[in-house]
Amino acid sequence: MNDKKKKLVISDKVWLLISFLVALAVWYVLSISEKTGRSFPFAPSVFEGLKTMVERDALFSDFCSSMLSVIMGFGLGFITALPMAFLMAWYTPVRKIIEPWINFIRNIPALAYAPLIVIMLGIGRTPSVVLIWICTFMTMCVTIFHGIRNIDNTLVKAARVLGANDVDIFFRITLPATVPFILTAVRLGLSAALTTLLAAESTGARAGLGMRIRTLQTTFETNAMLGYIILIGIIGTLLSILTDKIERRLTSWQEKREG
Repeated sequence: MNDKKKKLVISDKVWLLISFLVALAVWYVLSISEKTGRSFPFAPSVFEGLKTMVERDALFSDFCSSMLSVIMGFGLGFITALPMAFLMAWYTPVRKIIEPWINFIRNIPALAYAPLIVIMLGIGRTPSVVLIWICTFMTMCVTIFHGIRNIDNTLVKAARVLGANDVDIFFRITLPATVPFILTAVRLGLSAALTTLLAAESTGARAGLGMRIRTLQTTFETNAMLGYIILIGIIGTLLSILTDKIERRLTSWQEKREG
């Protein structure tokens, strides 16, 4: 069994390497094409652009500023989405009032109402955090809510027959069964936070990866701009890997049960 797992891991690494090489080949073709070369400079030019941003003392400060906004916005989104999802799942009046508006706002691109938030809150970090909070809240609340709704109601009824109260049902049945959905919500929320970053920082932010991408766009510094875009993708990938590891550790009891 261990040998099979080792072979599978090796196979995954080989496929990952092949995927990376294919991506590099496509990138190189885009960089030498007459139409796409200016927009997709190849790796050496991108590294040179990032080096220039380091020399300007911009890259590290932009990274730290964006990560602080993401952490604050995501944290607010999570601590508000979790109780709201449970309230919506457990109490029909709450769901009937809140759910239509969550679905309504989710369909509006963040870039559309970003200027309104800046007008209301002014420039700086606050509007970025609020915009990320709104987007992550919508994503995580809906995901956790549907996870709670998918819990087998027979277990809840059986627990009530045996004398369990709402607190017992929450901590012994609902919460453990919802953990995988909460972790999925965390993964989607982090992705939403990063995809909202450009909209959040493009109007009113004084620093950040999103703000710098917009600035580099106006000066046509595509080398550094593409480097910043790739950096956001790398951050998202690393956060996704970290979330997967946490999920495997917290839900290992499910895998043992299935095995």
